[in-house]
Amino acid sequence: MALPLLFIIFLFPSLSSTAARNIYNVVSFGARPDGRTDSSTALLKAWNAACSTATRSTIYVPAGRFFIGRPVVFSGHHCRSRGLTVRLLGSLVAPSNYRVLGNSHFWLSFEFVSRVTISGGTLDGQGAGLWACKRSGKGGCPGGATTLGFTNSNNVEISRVTSVNSQLFHIVINGCKNVMIQGVKVTALAASPNTDGIHIQLSTGVTILNSNIATGDDCVSVGAGTSNLWVENIGCGPGHGISIGSLGKDFNEAGVQNVTIKTAKFTGTQNGVRIKSWGRPSNGFVRDVLFQHITMVNVQNPIIIDQNYCPDNKGCPRQVSGVRIRDVTYQDIHGSSATQVAVKFDCSGKYPCSRIRMQDVKLTYSNQPAMSSCNHAGGSAYGLVVPRSCL
Repeated sequence: MALPLLFIIFLFPSLSSTAARNIYNVVSFGARPDGRTDSSTALLKAWNAACSTATRSTIYVPAGRFFIGRPVVFSGHHCRSRGLTVRLLGSLVAPSNYRVLGNSHFWLSFEFVSRVTISGGTLDGQGAGLWACKRSGKGGCPGGATTLGFTNSNNVEISRVTSVNSQLFHIVINGCKNVMIQGVKVTALAASPNTDGIHIQLSTGVTILNSNIATGDDCVSVGAGTSNLWVENIGCGPGHGISIGSLGKDFNEAGVQNVTIKTAKFTGTQNGVRIKSWGRPSNGFVRDVLFQHITMVNVQNPIIIDQNYCPDNKGCPRQVSGVRIRDVTYQDIHGSSATQVAVKFDCSGKYPCSRIRMQDVKLTYSNQPAMSSCNHAGGSAYGLVVPRSCL
């Protein structure tokens, strides 16, 4: 039986004439896929055109390398669209001269948007020059720019995006609600400083799925004010692992709660699963965290809580962390440690970690049982726990 036309359009909206009219190809606005012509203005014109319609819209970036030679802000303040997709087949390329972006914080920034999807393609931050400047130790380097940021936004999806060689963080989610990140690939050298893969802060309802991250800092970093975070099926390495923190740098700081990290594999990373806070007063907290179904391959610190973080011994010597950590569960974690101490809980002397739970953990060092170390940590162990629990 033939389906009614309206039913077909409902199932396949791309077949409708309205949907066809609401596809905005950046080339039509002056963008050129030659890797040299600055397409920043064309990209913004396409955004403004897509935002001018009250229906769903798509911004289309075809194959090729599109040079985006300055920081671009996509604002949702006057956006009428009921749903906007940025569909990337090609690549967006940042300036190779790191001083062009300088201290701009973000290269591609979405602010106050709702129902926006970024799908496919590659974002090339061309950060190698800035990394070299910072590693030289000579000073005079600008702060650099995060590749992709969402700020004060709701109902966001980032899907099948590849981010390479960001100057700073690859993806930042700040002050957002209901964010889905899936199928993302992040790549940067192990020696690239401050290139966190995905950073979340002051946000709730963020989900990260089926992604592979290789970078020079945390694969996923969880900042203050994060709640209801779900991270699943993640490959991490090289990098510094998945970290909650650093927390407690400021005295008045929102806490972190309801975080699940599961089905992750860490390969050759500095850390596996880490909670980190500054050794200084703070009213922050971490609670209700689950690390589950995790594999470690030659990881330096597979399981670690470090509440005495004090880089260069500035601003915090002889102080203790005020961040309160409780109700953290480590379940079904196995693999190999690159150091003898595979489990290290170095908690606050003023506010000891409490209700730490270890269940079915098996970590080895050079094919021998590893060691555990506890300082101001309380909790319990269940099932087979190797190394023997020090809680």
